[in-house]
Amino acid sequence: MSAQDKTPQEEGSGTARAWANGITALSQGLLRVEKTLSGVFMTLLLVLILLNVVTRFLKMPIYWIDEASIFTMVWLGFIGASVMTRLRIDFAVTLLADQLPPRGVAFMRAVATGISLCFAVGFVVMCWLWMDPLGIASFGFDPKAYAAETFNFLYTERTQTLEWPTWVVNLILPIFAVTLTIHTAANLLEDTGLAAKRVQIPLTTAEEAA
Repeated sequence: MSAQDKTPQEEGSGTARAWANGITALSQGLLRVEKTLSGVFMTLLLVLILLNVVTRFLKMPIYWIDEASIFTMVWLGFIGASVMTRLRIDFAVTLLADQLPPRGVAFMRAVATGISLCFAVGFVVMCWLWMDPLGIASFGFDPKAYAAETFNFLYTERTQTLEWPTWVVNLILPIFAVTLTIHTAANLLEDTGLAAKRVQIPLTTAEEAA
């Protein structure tokens, strides 16, 4: 059948599937970036911990390493959680699903993914309201004037030892919210058959590495 012979319903279905495949492709691209960043943050965390041990042993401790290690672990945790969501290796209770036929399992998986997507979208909205980029922009990016008017001190606070703006450290929350939304949307599109299911390369576990 040529493109001219296609009905409007078939053209609409093809367009929807193309959009769905585009979302899963975006999710796959993000997944590759997140895997790379996970390795970078794991390496950085290891270096910070070893440096902390060595400097303390030499009785020349570097006071900001503890805080840097905490922030590195926080970013690593959220990036890792996003990766686990797309690879579907996050924690799940399968007590009910284990008793269902294959079609029931597929339905339950789609429902669970839909609930996760709702949570992710809500998280995006919460981060938007919390960080209020339009609000801070309306005050000419003046954090003190913004805090005085809104009592939102996100942009005036700094970390204890590194003296970094706390909003920079907290950027991982909206980033995670967006990537979680994209990954759960891609998972739901695959679960419902609207997008082709992508073959994922699983992460190596400790048992497999041994």
